[in-house]
Amino acid sequence: MTARCAQESIYNLLPRLEEKPVKPPRYISTFRPSVKREVEKNKAQWKTMGPAKVAVPSPKSFLQKHSKEPKLPARKKEQDSKKLPALSVPRRTDHPVMGIQTKKNFINTNAVAAITGLPKKPQPIYVDRRQGDKYLLETSGLVPKYIKKKDYGVTPKYVTRRNEEMKRAQKEYEASILEHLKKRAMKRLSDEERRSLLQGLKKNWEEVYREFQGLSVELDTIPKKMYKEKLELQMKQLEHDIEVIEKHKVIYIANE
Repeated sequence: MTARCAQESIYNLLPRLEEKPVKPPRYISTFRPSVKREVEKNKAQWKTMGPAKVAVPSPKSFLQKHSKEPKLPARKKEQDSKKLPALSVPRRTDHPVMGIQTKKNFINTNAVAAITGLPKKPQPIYVDRRQGDKYLLETSGLVPKYIKKKDYGVTPKYVTRRNEEMKRAQKEYEASILEHLKKRAMKRLSDEERRSLLQGLKKNWEEVYREFQGLSVELDTIPKKMYKEKLELQMKQLEHDIEVIEKHKVIYIANE
């Protein structure tokens, strides 16, 4: 009842026609023909996708062992083959010379050689212990062979040459040291040089003292004070030098 009452309405008295929605026309690009032509034109480039349509290799032409290794060219026979040197060994086809006989008596010859020959000396040996093995004495190192050499105890030439070079280098070094010391040696001043030096110092002191006496009494500026101090230092140094030279009669100076 409730459902029927819900459907009843004044708007439902007249039947309505169902309106179906109209679809708009599908969009078609204006470049579709040109794109289609390009696709048809470049279609051959896409044929690599998928199984390739190529000739199938024959089952008889399979990969064999060492087939891909580089092969050397066939060896050519030398036209001018070198002749082999003559062999000292007789060939298989050679036949010995027959019928040659000697008149030498080997029995008598051997008997004479045995009688007249010197007996063979036994090699010297040594044994390490009473029931030990035997060894040659010459190669054992027990024979004093080295001390019997001609050059045993003689100084080798390279040692003598090296000692001479060391002595020569030492002499050159000592000569250079002496020369250097002579250059720096002390030199004694003569009486005339000492007297002239003393007179020069006194003359310099007089000149500096004259300048010092010429200063103004009032030192009101800094340059005047500095100049006065400079002259005082010079006079003091000259007085010290004059006193040293007058005190010492013998004076040595270093050569520079």
